Amino acid sequence: MAETRKLAAILAADVVGFSRLAGSDEDRTLARLRALRSDLVDPTIAVHHGRVVKRTGDGSLIEFRSVVDAVRCAIEVQNGMVERNAGLPQERCIVFRIGSSKTSPTRSGPIRSKSASRRKPNRRQGRSRPSRTSARRGRRSRPGSRRCSS
Repeated sequence: MAETRKLAAILAADVVGFSRLAGSDEDRTLARLRALRSDLVDPTIAVHHGRVVKRTGDGSLIEFRSVVDAVRCAIEVQNGMVERNAGLPQERCIVFRIGSSKTSPTRSGPIRSKSASRRKPNRRQGRSRPSRTSARRGRRSRPGSRRCSS
């Protein structure tokens, strides 16, 4: 079977501090997360021609045809979250951490990032590790970048 390659943009999203939120009130947190997915996240993904590849408890992997669609979707979701968190105390705010990557997945196989090709084998442990170059490129979210009213 021949592989068909295409370019895609992948969004990875999860809830910041989900364990803390669920620990304080699991039922309310899960109900709010389900409501956010059905009222905000899923319709926004559909509008921007996205496809949910995988869902975890508090996160998702979403594929888009273009980086522009992915970024517009992320911005719309984040703006919607600002509105929905308005008036809530800081400890009850649901904040999404969203990152994107341009990839070249195969149609028949799993989604693979280009960074996976830069991995070198770690001979001592028998596992792969990121090369120094890719480790330097990694970006972390900036502290204080949460969008929630105080």
